[in-house]
Amino acid sequence: MNIYISVEVSSRELDSNLLLATLAASKGHQVIISNTESIIKGMKSGVLTPGIFHTKSLTPADHKIARHKFILSKDFIITSIDEEAGLDIKGHTEFSKTRFSEQTIEQASAVFCWGTDDADSLNKHYPRFSSKIHKTGTPRADLWKSLFIDYWGVPKKIPNKPFLLVSSNMSRANIVGHYHEKLKTRKKSGYYQRDPEEFEKDFVRIGEDFRRTHAFIKAIKFIAKNSNGFDIVLRPHPVENLDAWKFYLEDIPNVHVIREDSITAWVNNSFAVMHNRCTTAVEATVSKKPVVSYVPFRTSYYDDSPSNNLGYRVESLQELSMIINKLFKEQESNNQKDINQELPESINEKLFFDDNELAAEKIVKVWGELSKDRAIQSSNWIKFRFLLKLIKLRKFPGEIFRKFIPRKVGQLKGNQKFPPLDSNHVQERFTKLKRILGLKDIKCEILSDRTILIKKD
Repeated sequence: MNIYISVEVSSRELDSNLLLATLAASKGHQVIISNTESIIKGMKSGVLTPGIFHTKSLTPADHKIARHKFILSKDFIITSIDEEAGLDIKGHTEFSKTRFSEQTIEQASAVFCWGTDDADSLNKHYPRFSSKIHKTGTPRADLWKSLFIDYWGVPKKIPNKPFLLVSSNMSRANIVGHYHEKLKTRKKSGYYQRDPEEFEKDFVRIGEDFRRTHAFIKAIKFIAKNSNGFDIVLRPHPVENLDAWKFYLEDIPNVHVIREDSITAWVNNSFAVMHNRCTTAVEATVSKKPVVSYVPFRTSYYDDSPSNNLGYRVESLQELSMIINKLFKEQESNNQKDINQELPESINEKLFFDDNELAAEKIVKVWGELSKDRAIQSSNWIKFRFLLKLIKLRKFPGEIFRKFIPRKVGQLKGNQKFPPLDSNHVQERFTKLKRILGLKDIKCEILSDRTILIKKD
């Protein structure tokens, strides 16, 4: 079967989709990993033949529903796992109502769930589609397992000293561009129609995000000043403004603002992780890394976040500095305490782990069932590569104009969510996956700066 995996945020999704694609290719599937635009243009041109289109969400926005109607009209199958996950939200009811609908689940042939929480909630709200809802777990959490520790290696820009990782999740306050543009996008996606109170909630949240941002700036400066010999790496959320954080934390010699490499590599190489309402805290807990949840004030919407109760929950700067220095000292003396092997119930509800099978393997099995009775026609990958080059060439004149006369035609904007691929980096990751999984006779080709093909050699 031809499988087309759509990626929105590469730093969040690329590695897990490489795992998914590598396992699928080992079963004989031909897999494309790319941005949605390239896949859709390949469908429209007829270069990409029918197969499975795997998307990162089933949000009931008019444009997405229309896109999926087109995909189905071309005889493709749609499957999805929601990459937003909702790990930092208590319960899943609101998430199920705002990011799914009867219509979007009906358009899909399979919906993959991270754990019991989202599977039970979707079954409750959309009972007639229970046969489509699969509690598989997520390939992203597969990669948090010790099996893949060698896959991640060491980040390229890792500091010379041991470091505390501070994971930021304050994208509303630090968004690239203007906040009203984000609200326009959310309106277009139907959030305010599905929940009329959501518009007001967004304004309260951005206010609280600004307060959290300022609190973290103060905290990082305080920790840096009272450090016993470690550095701090601030890791912005993929959609946050990197330059904003660099400005906030400039002139602090032992603080580094870095977004390169996957968050997992940074978690693995840190001595502890500090956060507020961030999915990275869940990952760190699963990976047996010390977590410090810094909660300096009460909020309207974040106080019941399960992630804020992981590890050490701290509310004052003095306690924060004391605990972080204690964790650093424990690591330096090789006396770091073993973290309880049992995961908290809040994580067990959100994440499903099967000791005998990866979530990615479960998803590939469902894909195999969906493709059983379908005739398979291979896409012409040479033509698709040529089409991708043509798409890039057509954009080139506009990029030149934007670069040299931005006032006339608008600023040149890079794709912050999915920057161009580093082909050597992708090939290195693919080779590691093959070695870890014990796979042979599959190959990886880079078709464009945002498109990967993985198939049998």
